[in-house]
Amino acid sequence: MAIITIARELGALGEELAKELVGLTGARLRDRDDIEAGLARHGLGPAKIVKFDEKKPGLWASLSQERDDYLHYLKLVMLEAASEGPSVIVGRGAVAILKGLPNLASIKVTSPLGLRAKRIAAQFGCDERRALQLIERSDHEKTGFHKYFFSVDWQDPRQFGLVVNTGILDAKEAAKVVASYISLVSTPEAEARGTTRLAELLLGQRVVTEVVYGRRIAVHFLEAEARGSRIVLHGVANTQLAIDEAVQAARTVEGVSEVESTIQVVQEFSVMP
Repeated sequence: MAIITIARELGALGEELAKELVGLTGARLRDRDDIEAGLARHGLGPAKIVKFDEKKPGLWASLSQERDDYLHYLKLVMLEAASEGPSVIVGRGAVAILKGLPNLASIKVTSPLGLRAKRIAAQFGCDERRALQLIERSDHEKTGFHKYFFSVDWQDPRQFGLVVNTGILDAKEAAKVVASYISLVSTPEAEARGTTRLAELLLGQRVVTEVVYGRRIAVHFLEAEARGSRIVLHGVANTQLAIDEAVQAARTVEGVSEVESTIQVVQEFSVMP
């Protein structure tokens, strides 16, 4: 089955639609609690996550190492979740992180602003003026989050395979439409290619985890491009020794058969801590 990502506007019933999809497809729900549990397993607690979760970080947070840690482990958790079987992944940049997977079904859930305000007012027990303020802030933060971390315009419908308007259909009806779309995306060929590509992405992310976070080797902007079991390393380092250490560390990651380096030596290269 396809990997399903749900991007949703506040008050558009995105979470409700995701739960309906889980019932229709048998996929596992990967919502905020599930993703945060995955980040916690990698050492990122609530105090760190709250600075970046679906928002553009403030100035100091954007200049911190925590920003890089958050993005790295968010990608790792998303790839791990998708590789474990059929999933419905809600928010948190999943559409950008998993972009290009042949079996990706990316859904945007929207609704008319007035209806969203009525729903939020009822949900939080506030008036519609306050509900509109909450919606405006949520839309602003999600837009900033996607632009800052992924250079993606979250408001652009062309970023998604399907846009669903829950002002026309309720969550249950919308889920049926999405399920029909998934049946078109989830062909045997797409599933096979998607499984292969997902394994490559996950292997590359695990290599970066080992080099940067496991061995603490000073390679900056490290990316590990997987082509099957072969890894090509990209990045910048101060010394050839660091490059050699990165290559050796990459070779120890399970599933890696060969490692090539295109890491560049830039003397006196430094980044802000």
